[in-house]
Amino acid sequence: MGTRLHGGGVPRILITQGDPAGIGPEVIHHALQSGKLPAGFDFEIIGDASAGKPGHPDRASAAAALAALDEAVRRLKAGDGDAVVTGPVSKEALQSLGFAYPGQTEYFAAAFGVEDFGMLLTGSTLTVGLATIHEPLKRVPALLSEERIERIGLLTADFLRKRGIPRPRIAVAGLNPHAGENGAFGDEETRIIQPAIERLNRTNTADFSGPGVPDAIFRDAARGGFDAVIAMYHDQGLIPLKLLDFDNAVNVTLGLPKPRTSPDHGTAYAIAGKGLADPSSMISAIRLACELA
Repeated sequence: MGTRLHGGGVPRILITQGDPAGIGPEVIHHALQSGKLPAGFDFEIIGDASAGKPGHPDRASAAAALAALDEAVRRLKAGDGDAVVTGPVSKEALQSLGFAYPGQTEYFAAAFGVEDFGMLLTGSTLTVGLATIHEPLKRVPALLSEERIERIGLLTADFLRKRGIPRPRIAVAGLNPHAGENGAFGDEETRIIQPAIERLNRTNTADFSGPGVPDAIFRDAARGGFDAVIAMYHDQGLIPLKLLDFDNAVNVTLGLPKPRTSPDHGTAYAIAGKGLADPSSMISAIRLACELA
């Protein structure tokens, strides 16, 4: 089920093909041939690239994507892999097969029995942790809690320290316009987010500040004022990140016993097999998996 490059006796990075009808197989191929990956690692591709026709997803291609994920988990648990990089999948296609998770982040957390996990996106300009992940926008205010914000804050701080930042500076975004404008546009900032920031600063693991005005805090971070931003919901964090770092951003699942990264783009069925896919994000995802492993 896999293709191996390099030799044995070195850290092994598993790479799932993703949906073989998408651009996963080609960006993986180009990444491995790019000359931009670090030496001293064993890269093993998991999945059946022949199970799908580029640009034409079907149940067979979705099943191949799911089988690759299951195989990667089995290998990681068995100690036969030090990190995993996951190719892009179609959540809708997987769910049509009975996949019970909103995305790969939740799948890996459930597979390893991890409750304290989070999603983080990092690129050359921004690093963003998400307090809530794949949730309908109308549910976000009810889902926010001091504990949830504290958890992603601590996970993000730990991630940054592992990357060589001993005392991270982390901004926590507000939920509402103008960070609530002292209650004029909502009270989540004073009722939930500010107390969570106070709790985080008592841990003495990083310097947390906020609640920051959401429409300005990402600019400040992009200019170097912060090492990361904690966003309250998916699109609040991913819109600025993808605007600035679309070609090199990496999705990281925090809290797992072994690193999991992924390129921050989808299956791109419309361009699959046409030689148009940019491997930059896959290269970044593999490089980060090597660093974390």
